[in-house]
Amino acid sequence: MNTSTKTSSQFDVTIVGGGLAGLSLAIQLADANRKVVLLERKKYPFHRVCGEYISMESWNFLERIGVPLSQMNLPRITQLRVSSLSGKVIEHKLNPGGFGISRYTLDALMASIAKSKGVDLKEEVLVKEIDEEIKSSVMIGAFGKRSNLDKKLNRSFEKDGQSASENWVGVKYHIAPPNLPEGEELALAQSSRIELHNFAGGYCGVSKVDGEKYCLCYLTKASNLQRFSGNIQQMEKELLSKNQFLKNIFSHRENFLFPEPVTISQITFQKKSPVENHWLMVGDAAGMITPLCGNGMSMALHASVIAFPIIMKFLEKKISREEMESEYATKWNKQFAARLSFGRMLQPLLLRPALSNGAISLLGKTPWLMNNIVSLTHGKSF
Repeated sequence: MNTSTKTSSQFDVTIVGGGLAGLSLAIQLADANRKVVLLERKKYPFHRVCGEYISMESWNFLERIGVPLSQMNLPRITQLRVSSLSGKVIEHKLNPGGFGISRYTLDALMASIAKSKGVDLKEEVLVKEIDEEIKSSVMIGAFGKRSNLDKKLNRSFEKDGQSASENWVGVKYHIAPPNLPEGEELALAQSSRIELHNFAGGYCGVSKVDGEKYCLCYLTKASNLQRFSGNIQQMEKELLSKNQFLKNIFSHRENFLFPEPVTISQITFQKKSPVENHWLMVGDAAGMITPLCGNGMSMALHASVIAFPIIMKFLEKKISREEMESEYATKWNKQFAARLSFGRMLQPLLLRPALSNGAISLLGKTPWLMNNIVSLTHGKSF
């Protein structure tokens, strides 16, 4: 449905999008006794295309806002394995690593916390227009990787345009633990390991999440799917399965828990601005890191921590709107711009078989270089 709720006089802050960034910001503002409305187009709980690995830098923050991670028996991920199309493999210790939790679980839990703290969370609301009906003192864009609102807000990356062949498609499954005949194995990650398997024009992550399940999520060039006339299973059989690890997994579809995969299209890694048309952008709406860097969820949460005190200063009339926008953009870029640029630079190495084979061989011989890559794509506890 379209939103028809007038929020301009009722709320201090309107947040469009109920993912990790939007929910965590709403919770912080509600804790500070601010009136917040959050508009989410779906109804919780629901699945999202996401690798479902969160680095440990986010653990303390999530517990501070009420997510009882310590009580949830979540898989602790401390190892990384990367495979190339030719079968080359490297393994690396992740320090401090991360943990696995499904977005189905985490988003719904955070939505419940937000409601309990007084956030007016409106589900199944599709915001199509920017008008006085959804304006309040501060507008927050937390609507994820791609939205019709990007065009309505006349965002700079939309003006630049991008051909269909440059777009990406994301696909996610949950997989049950294997129960196979003796002697037969399913190449799922160990509970303490996240795996990254390359194929021509894409890569696939596999790791354990809550509830004794595994998340399999991959990103591929839209042109790959076009080659197979939009048939995802055919693409998985003929393209992804050229990687022997993925071939093993996709040959056991009886273990897949979804009747159909969760998908998203028209993903772009173009540079975005954290402030557009007086909206503060958080999460993927501000900038999407390449999934191979494995840290988009922490970035979304961290962006809310950056935005919260700046918004509070504006609401308390300590700074002007222009100062709020400038301070947020500066601090967001200082925290994330280099990380995003590095991810865009690293991604091509894993998309072409020849490059990925060489890169994996090099990294296998230079663990110090692998340590630097992990450090550049992760941040400190916040």
